[in-house]
Amino acid sequence: MQVDRRTPDRQEVPDLVQNVSPPSSHDQLKKLTTVVADSGDFNAIKQYSPQDATTNPSLIYKAALMPEYSSLVNEAVEYGKGDLLVTMDKLAVSFGAEISKIVPGYVSTEVDARLSFDTEGSIAKARELIQMYSEVGIDKSRILIKLAATWEGIQAAKVLEAEGISCNLTLIFSIAQAIACAEVGATLISPFVGRIMDWYKKRDNVEGYAPAEDPGVKSVTSIYNYFKKFGYSTIVMGASFRNKDEIAELAGCDRLTISPKLLEELSSSASDLPKKLDAEKAKDMEIERVDMNEKTFRWMMNEDAMATEKLAEGLRGFARDIEKLEKIVQEKLSNKRQKKGE
Repeated sequence: MQVDRRTPDRQEVPDLVQNVSPPSSHDQLKKLTTVVADSGDFNAIKQYSPQDATTNPSLIYKAALMPEYSSLVNEAVEYGKGDLLVTMDKLAVSFGAEISKIVPGYVSTEVDARLSFDTEGSIAKARELIQMYSEVGIDKSRILIKLAATWEGIQAAKVLEAEGISCNLTLIFSIAQAIACAEVGATLISPFVGRIMDWYKKRDNVEGYAPAEDPGVKSVTSIYNYFKKFGYSTIVMGASFRNKDEIAELAGCDRLTISPKLLEELSSSASDLPKKLDAEKAKDMEIERVDMNEKTFRWMMNEDAMATEKLAEGLRGFARDIEKLEKIVQEKLSNKRQKKGE
């Protein structure tokens, strides 16, 4: 029997290669970096299947205004029994508990920003939040307690980490803050990218920067390289992005927390997204080690106008959003009292 070895006509060959779409920038990024959703909106988080999720007062405030989440606000009001602070904590935990059903990893829940210069107050509040999570069956291993990276917040993290409570230190704008967090064994830090760029754009009176020259990108890159050079286990999670180019420049970072808007842009793009940060390469870099203590921390912050200003601004912003959220809760509490005829 003679076998026909002729090459089949093109039409006879399934055009499999041509029908395969290139991977999206989002899919490429997920192979290099753990992607975290920066949102309090459950539907947005579900859409992108991130590993972890972060919240803050600003995000919870926006979500609390959505009709579909009114039941969580009502549940917190019932739980608080007229106590505003307890109600606010329960609201944060209720959102976190729902998010924990969507993501397989960590959920970050923030301590009241108004406690950022109160070490003992921050420790107490963190313990209360963890207890509330325990009441709804969520183990502390799923939760990152989010603290502002003031000196006092960092010292609170030191105590909490020793107790087995994992911490996410946020509002990081300088290498001083990052090193101090790593020295106390913080589980994770959130250095901000876009807010750093905002400050320098205003100072330099420019519209923007080339992606690799973005001051926020350069700041996170230096923190990442320092940590890998000296073997710190603290996770570096870039945050506060203004555009997808900033994200692309930090591909390879331990984690990146990204808003739904930018996740959508990455999902809609098929641009090549190569690895930019490399732990092995960082080990061979010439980087001077900093002997960190409180005096050094405070002096380095004093010498960094951007970090000092952006940290203070961030704290004020979170505090304002807490106060806005409190007004919503207070209205619910007042309505409840009126119904009871109090």
